[in-house]
Amino acid sequence: MTDLTPKAPGSRPPRQSRTGLTSTGARKAGSKSDRSRSREFALQALYQKLVGKNEVSDIDIFTRDLAGFSKSDSVHFDTLLHGCTEEAAELDALITPLLDRKLAEISPIEHGVMWIGAYELKHCLDVPWRVVLNECVELAKEFGGTDGHKYVNAVLNGLAPSLRQAEVNADRGQARS
Repeated sequence: MTDLTPKAPGSRPPRQSRTGLTSTGARKAGSKSDRSRSREFALQALYQKLVGKNEVSDIDIFTRDLAGFSKSDSVHFDTLLHGCTEEAAELDALITPLLDRKLAEISPIEHGVMWIGAYELKHCLDVPWRVVLNECVELAKEFGGTDGHKYVNAVLNGLAPSLRQAEVNADRGQARS
């Protein structure tokens, strides 16, 4: 039943929390770390590269001017943007064998998320492999298609053992104990 009592002029609905989860299951802005934010900005930048074929230097300048960029880890953003674009062919070569369709048929969002995941698994050894997977799944939930996060999870979960064999084996061994 709907409350039809008149509201006082100027009254506002109760303020919603900026932390926790949205209705889609994605984390709210207040819950995100600097690195999570840098991944979001990197994904937006990679999307511009994949779809618009824009120059990385122009994308970099544009992205740094976006609202909220100051709350991100700019060093990690640089690492992801420049690393993923410089190693695009190599990252695609790592991802492609795990796909069930042609790379050209993958959404640019999921493609960018998989680049970020593959790059972090390969080069950002300070980030645990499960954190890489979780962060990429969150990106795909927030920016990708309805079930894109499941696809991203499957591909990166398949890639992790080849790039982080000892870490994955140790982690999976502990899970069985």
